[in-house]
Amino acid sequence: MAPQKKGKKGEGFHAAAGLIRYFDAEEETALKIDPKFVVAAAVVIVVAIYVIEYFYPG
Repeated sequence: MAPQKKGKKGEGFHAAAGLIRYFDAEEETALKIDPKFVVAAAVVIVVAIYVIEYFYPG
């Protein structure tokens, strides 16, 4: 095994790759959607598809 470098002890792969800073910055500017809205939208889309298939059978 290669010896560990001093000063980087305990940071791990993610910190070394800069991923932690990227995700922290993304979290501040990300669009936040309520999970209930996503579930409700999915249900509405499924119901709309069934209604369209009922009136316009393929």
